[in-house]
Amino acid sequence: MSLRQVAQLRPLTARRAQEQLDINNWLPITADRNAKWWYSAFHNITAVVGAGILGLPYALSGCGWGPGIAAIFLSWVITFYSFWQLIRLHEIVPGQRFDRYPELGQHCFGPKLGYWIIMPQQMTVQVASCIVYTVTGGKSLKKFFELVVPSIGHIRQTYFILFFTVLQLGLSQSPNFNSLKGISLLAALMSCGYAMIAFVTSTIMGVNNHAHVDHSLRSHTTPSQVFDMLGGLGTIAFAFAGHSVALEIQATIPSTPEKPSRIAMWRGVVVAYVIVIFFYLAVAISGFWAFGNSVEDDVLISLEKPAWLIAAANLMVFFHVIGSYQVFAMPVFDLIESVLVNNLRFKPGLLLRFIARSAYVLVAGFIAMCIPFFGGLLGLFGGLVFSSTSYYMPCVMWIVVHKPKRFSMHWWASWCLKVMEDANVFQVLHTAEMKFMKVKTKIAYHEVKPSNEAIDDVTLLNEGRHLSMQTIILR
Repeated sequence: MSLRQVAQLRPLTARRAQEQLDINNWLPITADRNAKWWYSAFHNITAVVGAGILGLPYALSGCGWGPGIAAIFLSWVITFYSFWQLIRLHEIVPGQRFDRYPELGQHCFGPKLGYWIIMPQQMTVQVASCIVYTVTGGKSLKKFFELVVPSIGHIRQTYFILFFTVLQLGLSQSPNFNSLKGISLLAALMSCGYAMIAFVTSTIMGVNNHAHVDHSLRSHTTPSQVFDMLGGLGTIAFAFAGHSVALEIQATIPSTPEKPSRIAMWRGVVVAYVIVIFFYLAVAISGFWAFGNSVEDDVLISLEKPAWLIAAANLMVFFHVIGSYQVFAMPVFDLIESVLVNNLRFKPGLLLRFIARSAYVLVAGFIAMCIPFFGGLLGLFGGLVFSSTSYYMPCVMWIVVHKPKRFSMHWWASWCLKVMEDANVFQVLHTAEMKFMKVKTKIAYHEVKPSNEAIDDVTLLNEGRHLSMQTIILR
């Protein structure tokens, strides 16, 4: 190339770099980098703590006291460590930030392979979670009105899902991640609220009626006990999934060489995970202690009364999933807008953002209305991608990038996580078989039931709690 050609390319390169900088300043993940460390705390609480926490007592009834509590604590330690790995990998290259999960994958595995390894897994988690949150929001709001205003509680569930979708249409126009801080804080408080209701009410009922509680395993035959334990361990393991938005949350925190973003992010994760382990152990132990092996797969169903408290719990779930939807949808919005602007050359602007985000929310809402038991269909690939993004990929990327010394602490920790993920495949396949049979039954049930009757599919959805948030259907 001649000197003249080089001179002509320099302005083009500078102009292209400036255009890309302007696009990054417009995209929702990187538009605002002024987050505080406590934003990280309640974003992560919102992402990790879901109504799946209400199924932990049922998981203990399948595992038993010792193995169940050990599994909860071990999963907490493992995911705490994998969170630490992602936080450290965010700025592994000096002067560069990997603001999105696929970007880190590209650095570890190559520009093309890395993108197509990570992006489909992350988007499966995000999109599937949004659909389940839509179903959950509609169902919990319907149950609230059934208990508080029975005169309108007979309205079909579809209309409540539609209301939730319309509400998300407005909230989804938030320009960036940091603009969700108020919504995310409310969601985090609500998740702690219904967890506290489950904990306190279970404890009170256990004190008043504990004489005839049986704490033996739920099943009595060896094959059933093995499968119950596998299902319980899977429920516990996937209750900690929330890593698919970790890098995006860290991207909103300012970073300098003197004070890198990992410091504030780690502080927020520590606070979030202390709260997580408290509520997870509190709900699991109190629920199983109060009801023993007769506990329902949603502990609030076992509580039943008082009605006003159950109504309050359902309303808290509704507000929680409003915020959770937005936290999980933001990386999807970022990807859609990035493709439209960078690949299809659309001009960034409010109109493009409104059309793109509204289309996504409407499609997710349409699927939720058409398949109200959607969570039960996701046991196989939902379990695979949730476990991969939370347990598997962080340790693999850590090994690829850092190449830890053989038999060092990080070497052992990373390889143990990888082996645990491989062993989880058997549990996922078993869960998938159960889901397939239940979905066939549910589809047949829908074929014979009138379309305007509510379908009680709490068992189906709660067994799909690999998706971190499930529906509360309360008697």
